[in-house]
Amino acid sequence: MNLRNKLFTAFLGLIIIPLFVLGLFTFFITYNSIEKKYSQQAEYSLKAISYSILNVFKEMEYVTDNGIATSVFAMALNAKDPNSQNLIKESNADQLKLNDRQRSFRNLLYNHPAISYAFLYHFDKESRPISIFSKENFRTLPYEQFKNSPLYEEVIQLNGMAKWLAPHEFPELTGEEPLFTQIRLIKDVTTLRKLGFLVVQIKKWEFEEIFRNLTLPNNLQNTSFMVVNNEGLILFDPKNDMDGQNINQYMKQEVEYKQGYQSFKAKFNGKENIVSIYHLNEYGWNLVSVTDWNSLSQEVTSFAKWFFVIMGLCIVTAIVFNRLFMNRITGTIAVIVRFMRRVEDGDLNARVEEKGEDELLLLSKGFNNLMNRINDLFAQIKKEQRQKTDAEMRVLQAQIKPHFLFNTLESINVLAVQNEGRKVSEMVYRLASILRISIQDKEEITLEEEIRHLQSYLEIQKFRFEDVFEYEIDIPKELMHSRILKLTLQPLVENSIQHGFEGISYTGWIRISAWKDLGNVIIRVEDNGLGMTSEQLSMFEYMMSEDNPAERSTKLNLKLNQERRGLGLRSVADRIRIQYGSYYGLFICSSRPGGTVIQCVIPNYDRGEGQHVESIIS
Repeated sequence: MNLRNKLFTAFLGLIIIPLFVLGLFTFFITYNSIEKKYSQQAEYSLKAISYSILNVFKEMEYVTDNGIATSVFAMALNAKDPNSQNLIKESNADQLKLNDRQRSFRNLLYNHPAISYAFLYHFDKESRPISIFSKENFRTLPYEQFKNSPLYEEVIQLNGMAKWLAPHEFPELTGEEPLFTQIRLIKDVTTLRKLGFLVVQIKKWEFEEIFRNLTLPNNLQNTSFMVVNNEGLILFDPKNDMDGQNINQYMKQEVEYKQGYQSFKAKFNGKENIVSIYHLNEYGWNLVSVTDWNSLSQEVTSFAKWFFVIMGLCIVTAIVFNRLFMNRITGTIAVIVRFMRRVEDGDLNARVEEKGEDELLLLSKGFNNLMNRINDLFAQIKKEQRQKTDAEMRVLQAQIKPHFLFNTLESINVLAVQNEGRKVSEMVYRLASILRISIQDKEEITLEEEIRHLQSYLEIQKFRFEDVFEYEIDIPKELMHSRILKLTLQPLVENSIQHGFEGISYTGWIRISAWKDLGNVIIRVEDNGLGMTSEQLSMFEYMMSEDNPAERSTKLNLKLNQERRGLGLRSVADRIRIQYGSYYGLFICSSRPGGTVIQCVIPNYDRGEGQHVESIIS
């Protein structure tokens, strides 16, 4: 980020953003407090409504309790002609008593205008219903359907307590009329014998009156109330808009009922609403209120609009200030930064024009002096690294050559004693090829020359270790002219022969292959030898890492002094990284048992020695 952007960011960070965060914080607190406050208000309202509904039901239950206590229902169920309108003519004293009590009970029912009708059914025999009270034509309860429904057993289990049915809850029993139905089991008060069932239906306008008398604030006038069962069926809607429908078709969110009270924000009929649900434990229903969120949050939304308008003006002012004043300060600095980026891209010859007489001139001179010093130090470090790596390679070759020459000459001597002239000639030829490559002054050779050197080395080792291993080389012709550091592959196969095949009871094999990948050459050396333990593999990975080479060498000296295994691999890895960069090197994969795979990654070029160095350094 440039200085101009930093100054602009500081302006935003110190003034605009804190103001913005403060406004948002205030907005969300107010926003959430509205939802919380309404949730509490809705809970109080729904509880008040539930108490009113409960009182209506309790009053109706009190009326029917009176009929049970005075044995009106029991006597009617036991009477010969309970529906007789001229019971006074009957000589039976029970009939006269029933007639008197029925008149009193009917007067009690008549004083409750919400009651539509009441009738009885015998428990243990099929008969027509016994009408106790009726203000208008009514549809009786289909008794056979009632007996075959789960409701029948539920009413019996209540043992005389009232069971209330809401409109649309059991339409096959109560009909399509919007009536609330009470069903009770009637028992003989003396013997407790089941006599029959009482069915009382009341009109819903008494419940509508509860909602009409409900006083709500102006912003809650559009609140919708309804009674819903636990399956989402809308049993009662005071506005008669959604009676008999399922609330889930308006609200896609899954709702778990029977939770006492809950309130949440949800999409209802495609709009954002606050939905509050209060569970009526006594009847298994739920009171639901639905309030449009926009009407609740109207004031907060208006505040948010003004807030964002002011924030927009502040940001525009900040941008204008940045353009008019900051450009004057940051223009010269931007030029220096542009040259610094050229240096980041690898142009170490970038220099800033030195002009002016203020502090920016000192900054330009300091940058140029720094680049000159960096170039000098870079050349010095590169020279020292090459010298160090060359010295390590010479030490390694000095250690290996005497042993290798001694063992090879001894093998030639044995073949000469055995009069194996052809083999002697071939081994001398292979040895001469190895020595010819080794004494060349060139640091890089073609991959073809490196492979010829590797073949000579492998053939000599095959003469020495008969039937110990076989090898296979698969290198595409188009890669043969690629450049590679001299003696890169020999330490890799030497590692397989000397350590991978040591003590094996089977014929080993070494496979050397190569391919091109994203401008690089991947050379793979694979064997089926003993492999490495996880500890040895960790040591190799650390040994060939590029971080802290001095510390790495110190920690490895003890192990490498006891075991020469890895000296060649470390030297190869270091030479590749110094020559080509940290992206290149050796990568090892091994397990015991299972063999070892070493991949050598180098850049692919064939333009001639030294022509690639500058691009790789950058």
